[in-house]
Amino acid sequence: MTKRIVFTGGTGKAGRHAVAHLLSKGYSILNLDLKPLDLPGVNTLITDITDSGQVFNALTTHFGFDGYNNGEPPSAPDAIVHFAAIPRVMIEPDNKTFSANVVGTYNVIEAAMKLGVRKVIVASSETTYGVCFAEGDKDFHSFPLEEDYDTDPMDSYGLSKVVNEKTARAFAMRYSADIYALRIGNVIEPQDYANFPGYLDNPMSRKRNAWSYIDARDLGEIVHLCIEKDGLGYQVFNAVNDTITADLPTPEFLAKYCPDTPVTRPMGADEAPISNRKAREVLGFKEAHPWKAYVKR
Repeated sequence: MTKRIVFTGGTGKAGRHAVAHLLSKGYSILNLDLKPLDLPGVNTLITDITDSGQVFNALTTHFGFDGYNNGEPPSAPDAIVHFAAIPRVMIEPDNKTFSANVVGTYNVIEAAMKLGVRKVIVASSETTYGVCFAEGDKDFHSFPLEEDYDTDPMDSYGLSKVVNEKTARAFAMRYSADIYALRIGNVIEPQDYANFPGYLDNPMSRKRNAWSYIDARDLGEIVHLCIEKDGLGYQVFNAVNDTITADLPTPEFLAKYCPDTPVTRPMGADEAPISNRKAREVLGFKEAHPWKAYVKR
């Protein structure tokens, strides 16, 4: 039977690629967003996730007019992918960014659990590692950045994502549910590879992203793998591609540009400083879009 997936925030930069990838895998998808998604086969229900009543209603809504042919009211979906959020700082005031992201995530997970949904994938962020939106030049504690890293953001967006991870963990324990948080790296769309030569020529321009990235299409595959992987309870996964965005091998690069930052284990020759080792080993993730396939040096 086709799995029914509600995807919040599917109109955004990351969401629209992930939704398209999931659609190609044969899922039935309903997008919840404040703006429509222009993707045949996926309807958008205009929904404010900061309104709990709207969220509960949206999760028990027909995905399209053909739902009325079933002769019974709609049921809750099989899984929820929650990407809807104010996507970074300096779009809305900090208090609005924090409150919207935290309350929205609480509402989505609470509604899912109380409606019997036991698989939720939520978008966390590389900003939880504390450097992306730091005031001034802040060093990472250590490399690689793995899921047990001491997250310490000082900005409203990164802080909201740390709180959201705690919310996900609490509900997963309470309801014995699978809730997986994806610490999504800097999202790269196909046209964004044109910027990579500039990144390579100015390596420190990528420090705030830990010289790591996620191709938006590969992000869709990670979401797909999370939907299909059951029984893990609460988990955090770094959602990044395999390779450092630099011309030098990773050990040499970090020794040159971050000489005072400890390296806690041997790293692969081209391993991204935000490591996706857990996603590869636990989910079976294999990237399809390495940056070197699109950027010639």
